[in-house]
Amino acid sequence: MTAGTRRRRFVPPQHGAWAMLTVPYVAGLLAAGYRWPDLPLLVAWLAGYLLSYFVFQALKSRRPGRYRAQLLLYAGIAAPAAALVVAARPAVLWYAPAYAILFGVNAWYAWRRRERATLNGLVSVAQSCLIALVVATVAARPPARALDTFLLCLAYFAGTVLYVKTMIRERGSAAHRRWSIAYHALALAGAARLGPWAAGLFALLLLRAAVLPGRGWPPIRVGLLEIANSVLLLVCVALAAR
Repeated sequence: MTAGTRRRRFVPPQHGAWAMLTVPYVAGLLAAGYRWPDLPLLVAWLAGYLLSYFVFQALKSRRPGRYRAQLLLYAGIAAPAAALVVAARPAVLWYAPAYAILFGVNAWYAWRRRERATLNGLVSVAQSCLIALVVATVAARPPARALDTFLLCLAYFAGTVLYVKTMIRERGSAAHRRWSIAYHALALAGAARLGPWAAGLFALLLLRAAVLPGRGWPPIRVGLLEIANSVLLLVCVALAAR
């Protein structure tokens, strides 16, 4: 087995997922500050995602043995890292029920082989954005300290789920485009209360949701624009935390 084949076997081909994992985590750090348990938290967070991906693949394929190596590897990384975070900040366990429920929804969609469903994508967004509140708890800050950060990330990534569908899988659907535009208009109204930087970002997001669908952009170009938007989101969080 070549190195490239081994990498593809253990690393999911889900490029957009990495932004959804890392941006809310970094946003939480910007809002609440860094503490040493944030490092094992990051390890547990990333390994936990990889573990969940292969759990869902096992459910979808009905062949768990096919993914035994991946499940054992990522469980072996995630479990001790998570245990270290819990030992340092037991309060993070308050988030366990929410993650369990959201994980259960994702697992149900995987079992039904409907993981591309819009609702499943929005559930994954909620899971990812909750990490901003977990980071605040690790920093011994009240979750309210990172609530605006959580809401900004949630609003951005939920909109991205809708917008990307209009650019790729549902690019010919007028209904999906209307839903995306309507959502972004509501998100702009909500973001305006958080300050001019957030309002400016969501005005740009509304513009791209209204103008870009139908232009035939390839997925790589769509992804690069969302990377730039993710950076702008972090800038807004940093400015709000000053």
